[in-house]
Amino acid sequence: MLVHGFTQTGRSWDQVASKLSSQHEIVLVDLPGHGGSSAVRADLVTGAALIAQAGGKAAYAGYSLGGRHCLHLALLYPDLVERLVLISASPGIAENAERAARRATDDALAASLDVGDLQEGARCQRETSNVEHGRCPKLEAFLRTWLDQPLFSKLDHTTSGFETRLAENSCAGLASSLRLAGAGVQESLWKRLGELDMPVLAIAGSEDRKYASIARRMVREIGTNAQVAIVERAGHAAHLERPDALASILDSFMNNR
Repeated sequence: MLVHGFTQTGRSWDQVASKLSSQHEIVLVDLPGHGGSSAVRADLVTGAALIAQAGGKAAYAGYSLGGRHCLHLALLYPDLVERLVLISASPGIAENAERAARRATDDALAASLDVGDLQEGARCQRETSNVEHGRCPKLEAFLRTWLDQPLFSKLDHTTSGFETRLAENSCAGLASSLRLAGAGVQESLWKRLGELDMPVLAIAGSEDRKYASIARRMVREIGTNAQVAIVERAGHAAHLERPDALASILDSFMNNR
């Protein structure tokens, strides 16, 4: 079960899935507020339940927002999780003040996506950009700003899957994801990591120092059933930057090598 990150869809896993499909049955989903699930409104707990319904008993691998969903799933439904992979993911923000600040940031981002009344929403979907008919200018501007963060500096327009993010998502769906499942509203799960007793793999890119540090700390908190894998020459989005390397790491973990 491969679970994508914020502003992505299940299609973001295409290159990784193609490398794994000869040896493993792959299931992809669109998270609440994204892609084919754009109209679904769910927080991390409800989202985890929906993913569990789709995947059943499986190995679950989630990137960033998808990793936070998978972590909730593993704690809520441990009998369904044969193996857990957390890629560039965090158990949450431990400090209350920092979490409140992040929630304010997420709320502001969500507000920037709000299209107001139905007439304005319809106009946003109809308007054209200077590139292609039918593109929503507000969503396009948001995605360009989102992907312009230093976190995604190793991605270009093509490897980021920009066109897919733009074509398959909506302003309202992404805004709901930020408000209901953003890092600012997530309960810190650091103190619960020791409850995980399935094999766990925490993955981060070698050039993403923040999340590499988080991955190592998570493994220490989980215990001997957890391990770290670092994807060399990768940043935050290793599944897009170095899909072959990530697929190899996942295959080895799934086959207990």
